[in-house]
Amino acid sequence: MKKGTVLAAFAALLALTGCGKARPVLSLYTWSDYIKPDLVRRFEREHGCRVVLDTFESNEAMYAKLKAGATGYDLLTPSSYMVSLMHAQGMLRTIDHSLVPNLVNVDPDYLAIAVDRTMDHSVPYMIVVSGIAYLEGRVKDVIPSWRMFGRADLAGRMTMFNDMRETIGAALKTLGYSINSTSERELAEAEALALEWKKNIAKYDNEQYKIGLASGEFLLVHAWNGDVFQVRRENPAVRFFVPEEGTIISCDDLVIPADAREPALAHAFIDFLHDPAVAAENTVAIYYLCPNKASYPLLPAEIRDNPGIFLAPEIRAKSEMIADIGTANALYVGVWDRLKAAR
Repeated sequence: MKKGTVLAAFAALLALTGCGKARPVLSLYTWSDYIKPDLVRRFEREHGCRVVLDTFESNEAMYAKLKAGATGYDLLTPSSYMVSLMHAQGMLRTIDHSLVPNLVNVDPDYLAIAVDRTMDHSVPYMIVVSGIAYLEGRVKDVIPSWRMFGRADLAGRMTMFNDMRETIGAALKTLGYSINSTSERELAEAEALALEWKKNIAKYDNEQYKIGLASGEFLLVHAWNGDVFQVRRENPAVRFFVPEEGTIISCDDLVIPADAREPALAHAFIDFLHDPAVAAENTVAIYYLCPNKASYPLLPAEIRDNPGIFLAPEIRAKSEMIADIGTANALYVGVWDRLKAAR
């Protein structure tokens, strides 16, 4: 073989095996099962990069890890209330809109209630609805209420979120109060109700409840809508409802840390995720709604007509987003510490 042919073949081999110039790496820190894997691989191909995923179980765990000195992440997906705190502490970069032309597709109805309405330092990724999932045929006399956690006949077969604002928020909503209440009296009432619920639950949990529900270990669980619709693929008996008292609507946002090593690639990934076809494909895969208005017509009827994804107006009117409550957060920490310690 001629020398030139050998060199050409070697160069081709390097290109195929990735042993030539090192590919840039986008490090994404996110919730588990929160993006369709095929889309990650597509982005890698289109941008000649690698995407490395790390996962967290709660906003507070993610925040604590970063504050403890963890670095190297290029893109995060915290909930909006945590984004507000991180922005106030100078932890986030400003979004360069010139690098994200697909921002024009973001649903203006969502932006009207968003915390960062101008998308200055965050871009909405997925809307998450909290509710209750149960096994049809295994749970009798179901009523669409948070008060299901008071059912002693289901003791030991239920779980609630290991999330301070979500679980205390459910108790506040049940009592007719705001999930962002800063009233010590209202929080004391919510604590008493949550303590009654704790007598019936197996544990506080954000992850294993999915496996437990699919297997029948748990019969009724505090759940995020997308998780439940994914679990239904394994167990069609799984059902989901949004409590009549209202619920927590969260938006997990795409944000770029101030110390990101690949900010340009992070912007490219945000733009990729808000391509209407990509947003629709991602929503279909994980059953969380990307607030990308141009993607809605591309969604199948099973999602467009699902009241657990597109909430009924009367339920949405009674639901809220978690807000950063500043120093009053200490009240919630106190309640949560007592709940976790209670037997």
